[in-house]
Amino acid sequence: MKKTFGLIAALCFPLLTWAQKDLPDNFYMKKLDNGLEILVIEDNSVPLATIELVVRNGAYTETDSYDGLSHLYEHMFFKANKEYPSQEAFMDKINEMGAIFNGTTSTNRVNYFITVNNTKVDDGLAFLNAAMRYPLFDKAEMEKENIVVDAEFERNESNPLFFLFDEMAHRMWGENYSRKNTIGNHDTIKLATPEKMNIIKNKYYFPNNTLLAVAGDVKHQEIFDKAKEIYGDWKSSDFNPFEKYPIPEFEPIKTSSTFIVENENAKTPYITMSWHGPDTRNDEKGTYVADVFSSIINQKTSAFSKNLVDSGLAFGAQLNYATDKYTGPIRLLIVPNPAKMQECLAAVEKEIAQWDSETYFTDEQLQNAKTIMAIDDAYSREKTSQFVHTVTYWWAVADIDYYTNYVANMKKVTRKDIQKYVRDYIKNKPHISGMLINPAQRSELKVDDFFK
Repeated sequence: MKKTFGLIAALCFPLLTWAQKDLPDNFYMKKLDNGLEILVIEDNSVPLATIELVVRNGAYTETDSYDGLSHLYEHMFFKANKEYPSQEAFMDKINEMGAIFNGTTSTNRVNYFITVNNTKVDDGLAFLNAAMRYPLFDKAEMEKENIVVDAEFERNESNPLFFLFDEMAHRMWGENYSRKNTIGNHDTIKLATPEKMNIIKNKYYFPNNTLLAVAGDVKHQEIFDKAKEIYGDWKSSDFNPFEKYPIPEFEPIKTSSTFIVENENAKTPYITMSWHGPDTRNDEKGTYVADVFSSIINQKTSAFSKNLVDSGLAFGAQLNYATDKYTGPIRLLIVPNPAKMQECLAAVEKEIAQWDSETYFTDEQLQNAKTIMAIDDAYSREKTSQFVHTVTYWWAVADIDYYTNYVANMKKVTRKDIQKYVRDYIKNKPHISGMLINPAQRSELKVDDFFK
């Protein structure tokens, strides 16, 4: 399993080629001398190509004083740089290439991408190179973008569930809350400076912490050659960023607890229960098992769905696990029937107590879960310009092998694996339970009497 790497690892294998047997037939990978990994996914179905730069950065690298600044950096990426010294020049080049561009920020990854006609790939590679290596972080542009990013925060706050999940995150992650909070903090975003953007750049924006992915109607050797020409002189860091700036481990939940969030706009109550789950560094197999088990629970034929939703105790119930490099969260979300909330809670606890039972799910439900997941994976490959984002996400969270072997490893999950997962992470383990409710319902239903 590949972990983080630094200059020494990068320099040992000039133009390293991944063993093709480990990759799908249309995947090709190389590593330049400076540590830049290059992935090419060939697909000649349409004459387009998506070019993407991916950095192992995001919320997990952020202390309180940088909460949300990886997200702001994403926005500033598509602004002035040395090659295109104004926003007008930048957009003129975008329009000249006929490019569609965007970026995203998650816990473990920030990515920047453009989609162009396959005759414009060389232009696109040079364009992203300028944006990646030579940003100007113009102060006036940044002041405008601070407002734009903060407005995204405010849009999130318009949904009452934001407050439930945000309070849950504070309780789940404690003093390291910022390292799971992708959207950021109002004041931190508003007060951000070009100096802080440069600090982020000088920590993480190096070739030996970056993946260049090109997917579409291209030839891999041509991409490798052009990428070496354009990116080959990008200087590697002389340090491993995750050794120099280590990510702290999240403190385990010590005791189970509950909380209630009131919101006037909450039309119906929500209940969520969360546990610390496996991660790709310490329990890779557990991450596959977590996905399969969630798929079993969420089937309409599952005992969980029948005993909660079909019975009328809840209007909806779903179990989710988010794969992460550092402690993936397990979250159960229930929309209880307000008239039967206490019964619903009791039923949820009863179901969880049976999750490791030999007979809780059938062989057919286990197989159906695997089939559903395999179909979802196949469907995700239909549009290469979107599929590439999935692949690069897993590169950041684990490595390319994690994704390319995902379906095969998921299919190996057994009943005993699921029992172990439930016992290791869920059953009788400390967890946090939260409720979202409006003040009138809280008083009328007397939820404080039983939500303890």
